[in-house]
Amino acid sequence: MSVHDELTSVQRSLDEVFRSLGRLEKQLGTGGLEMRRVRADANHLRESVALLRDAAASPAAPKRPELVTISDTPYDSALWSDSDDEGLGARDRHAP
Repeated sequence: MSVHDELTSVQRSLDEVFRSLGRLEKQLGTGGLEMRRVRADANHLRESVALLRDAAASPAAPKRPELVTISDTPYDSALWSDSDDEGLGARDRHAP
Protein backbone atom coordinates (compact mmCIF):
# COMPACT_ATOMS: atom_id res chain seq x y z
CA MET A 1 0.00 0.00 0.00
CA SER A 2 1.11 3.53 -0.67
CA VAL A 3 1.56 6.10 2.07
CA HIS A 4 -1.58 7.89 0.89
CA ASP A 5 -3.59 4.65 1.16
CA GLU A 6 -2.22 3.94 4.62
CA LEU A 7 -3.06 7.45 5.82
CA THR A 8 -6.56 7.13 4.42
CA SER A 9 -6.97 3.83 6.26
CA VAL A 10 -5.75 5.42 9.50
CA GLN A 11 -8.17 8.31 9.01
CA ARG A 12 -11.09 5.92 8.50
CA SER A 13 -10.16 4.03 11.65
CA LEU A 14 -9.84 7.28 13.57
CA ASP A 15 -13.27 8.37 12.33
CA GLU A 16 -14.68 5.10 13.65
CA VAL A 17 -13.01 5.74 17.01
CA PHE A 18 -14.72 9.12 17.18
CA ARG A 19 -18.11 7.57 16.32
CA SER A 20 -17.61 4.98 19.05
CA LEU A 21 -16.59 7.67 21.53
CA GLY A 22 -19.77 9.57 20.72
CA ARG A 23 -21.85 6.49 21.50
CA LEU A 24 -19.94 5.94 24.75
CA GLU A 25 -20.43 9.55 25.77
CA LYS A 26 -24.18 9.16 25.34
CA GLN A 27 -24.11 6.18 27.71
CA LEU A 28 -21.51 7.34 30.24
CA GLY A 29 -21.72 11.12 30.00
CA THR A 30 -18.96 13.54 29.08
CA GLY A 31 -18.03 14.80 32.55
CA GLY A 32 -15.94 11.90 33.85
CA LEU A 33 -12.17 12.20 33.99
CA GLU A 34 -11.68 9.00 32.02
CA MET A 35 -13.94 10.10 29.19
CA ARG A 36 -12.31 13.51 29.00
CA ARG A 37 -8.87 11.90 28.85
CA VAL A 38 -9.90 9.49 26.09
CA ARG A 39 -11.47 12.35 24.13
CA ALA A 40 -8.34 14.48 24.57
CA ASP A 41 -6.11 11.59 23.48
CA ALA A 42 -8.30 10.98 20.42
CA ASN A 43 -8.11 14.68 19.53
CA HIS A 44 -4.31 14.60 19.86
CA LEU A 45 -4.21 11.56 17.63
CA ARG A 46 -6.36 13.34 15.04
CA GLU A 47 -3.96 16.32 15.10
CA SER A 48 -0.94 14.03 14.79
CA VAL A 49 -2.43 12.23 11.80
CA ALA A 50 -3.15 15.61 10.16
CA LEU A 51 0.49 16.63 10.70
CA LEU A 52 1.64 13.31 9.28
CA ARG A 53 -0.59 13.77 6.25
CA ASP A 54 0.85 17.26 5.67
CA ALA A 55 4.39 15.95 5.99
CA ALA A 56 3.70 13.13 3.55
CA ALA A 57 2.11 15.52 1.05
CA SER A 58 5.23 17.64 0.79
CA PRO A 59 8.22 15.37 1.24
CA ALA A 60 11.33 17.41 1.79
CA ALA A 61 14.82 16.09 1.51
CA PRO A 62 16.11 15.17 4.95
CA LYS A 63 18.29 17.93 6.27
CA ARG A 64 21.71 16.95 7.43
CA PRO A 65 22.95 18.81 10.47
CA GLU A 66 25.59 21.39 9.82
CA LEU A 67 29.02 20.08 10.75
CA VAL A 68 31.12 22.08 13.17
CA THR A 69 34.88 21.73 13.01
CA ILE A 70 36.59 21.42 16.38
CA SER A 71 40.23 22.36 16.48
CA ASP A 72 42.79 19.89 17.82
CA THR A 73 44.85 22.64 19.44
CA PRO A 74 44.75 22.60 23.24
CA TYR A 75 42.63 25.16 25.07
CA ASP A 76 44.26 28.00 26.94
CA SER A 77 44.67 26.82 30.57
CA ALA A 78 43.78 30.33 31.78
CA LEU A 79 40.18 29.53 30.86
CA TRP A 80 40.05 27.10 33.77
CA SER A 81 41.90 29.09 36.43
CA ASP A 82 38.77 30.08 38.38
CA SER A 83 36.99 26.71 38.24
CA ASP A 84 36.95 23.82 40.67
CA ASP A 85 38.13 20.36 39.74
CA GLU A 86 34.84 18.56 39.50
CA GLY A 87 34.38 16.23 42.43
CA LEU A 88 37.61 17.33 44.09
CA GLY A 89 36.70 20.80 45.34
CA ALA A 90 38.75 23.95 45.09
CA ARG A 91 42.52 23.69 44.85
CA ASP A 92 43.23 25.79 47.94
CA ARG A 93 40.78 23.99 50.27
CA HIS A 94 40.88 20.63 51.96
CA ALA A 95 38.13 18.12 52.55
CA PRO A 96 36.60 18.22 56.05
